[in-house]
Amino acid sequence: MKQLVQKFWNDQEGQDIAEYAVMLAVILVIVVGTIRLIGSNANNVFSSVGSAIQ
Repeated sequence: MKQLVQKFWNDQEGQDIAEYAVMLAVILVIVVGTIRLIGSNANNVFSSVGSAIQ
């Protein structure tokens, strides 16, 4: 039993998965934030252009 616990404690594969999950979460936050910022600015630009045309 002690060897099994030690094997799981020293196993590095789970750590790799956790690191990829953290990297994916950070990338998703950046992408979502950028899309929200661009979407907001694009809406303002189209509103301004629409108002200027009328």
